[in-house]
Amino acid sequence: MSALIERLWEIGPVMVDGTPHANAIGMKFVAVDKGRATLSLPYNTALIGDPRSRVLAGGAVTTLLDQACGLAAMAGFDALGPIATLSLRIDYQRAATPGETVIAEAICYKTTRNVAFIRAVAHDGNEEDPVATAQACFMVTGKQYKVSGDTDSKDEAPAS
Repeated sequence: MSALIERLWEIGPVMVDGTPHANAIGMKFVAVDKGRATLSLPYNTALIGDPRSRVLAGGAVTTLLDQACGLAAMAGFDALGPIATLSLRIDYQRAATPGETVIAEAICYKTTRNVAFIRAVAHDGNEEDPVATAQACFMVTGKQYKVSGDTDSKDEAPAS
């Protein structure tokens, strides 16, 4: 496993647990790889949007997709640094199944020097039957650091 991927496995859970809104809704880190990220949102009755149907609110799914896209964007660059959502489009296909965990899988399919382009899908167990899909762009907002062979921060060097 590359030093960058190792560092992303350290950062991924912190991005979820250390982000107040992600933490508040119960989001979970699942996996990260080069240009890819997977997060989940276990069913939570506090996030129900319609009490009659017991379906999760769309905002919870949007938050999950945004966070997964952000981690995939970070994983898409060859260096680590701060990023921000530049654009996010969500297309809802159906309501999430009440009681089921929603999984967001994001793929960074292209990066430029400062922008990452991501596609994502949220589903509740069947990728072929998505709850929602997303298209996003994230922008580098500060200095990026290359990760050298050792994962200690002292071995990071500014990206050129």
